Amino acid sequence: MEDQGNMPFLNHLEELRWRLVRAAIAILIVGTVIWFYQETIINVVFLSMAKKEFITFQIMCKYFGICITEIPIKFQSMTVSGQFSYALMMSFLGGIVLTFPYLFYQIWAFVRPGLKFKEKNLARGIVFYVSLLFFLGILFGYYIVAPLSIQFFGSYQMSSKIENIFTVNSYMSTILSTVFYCGLFFLLPVVTYLLTKIGLFDSAFLKKYRKHAIVIILILAAIITPPDVISQIIVSIPILILYEIGIVVSKRVEKQKK
Repeated sequence: MEDQGNMPFLNHLEELRWRLVRAAIAILIVGTVIWFYQETIINVVFLSMAKKEFITFQIMCKYFGICITEIPIKFQSMTVSGQFSYALMMSFLGGIVLTFPYLFYQIWAFVRPGLKFKEKNLARGIVFYVSLLFFLGILFGYYIVAPLSIQFFGSYQMSSKIENIFTVNSYMSTILSTVFYCGLFFLLPVVTYLLTKIGLFDSAFLKKYRKHAIVIILILAAIITPPDVISQIIVSIPILILYEIGIVVSKRVEKQKK
């Protein structure tokens, strides 16, 4: 069998094509399962976030004394294809999230043969660690960031005469985008590892621009959270910790290079 590292360019394209096909099939299968159980998922996973019985609100009330009443939200669909479109989006993004380890494995399996032996050893277990960070970010987004956003915007009223009647599109996009972005943010140490590996920057660079990074992180936290200081701090702290972990990872890569 021909060594994959010495395959002709067209063979590389064929290899990439089949890996993308496998990834697409995995997303399609999981997305189809989500589609068939969409009513249960929308009620249990999404609409429950607007209720005071949601686990995040119960923990806040029990351990921190921050109790909320029923969030005054009503839902409606304003377009003909509104519910159908977001059922599709939920199924598609759900398929990506749940199959993420397999998707990343397909990417890694395509890239790995082109690496040197030492590089392969250094990247051992990368599929597990990347998947772990991604799912930690998803859980953080779902149980912390998204509920705080829904609670804040759902309870906020300029006047008692104005009701909060959210469209399904607005409600679903807020939760899906917030949760998915948090999953990507948690991959910061991996990005730092790769960029240090290729020599784009080093730990000294990360330390030098730490203050700038803090400002950027606070801006990102302000974008994906409600406009209140507590929520922004809650989101910022884990990202700052990940940034510091990135510095440690960068130092380790530098030692390995030496």
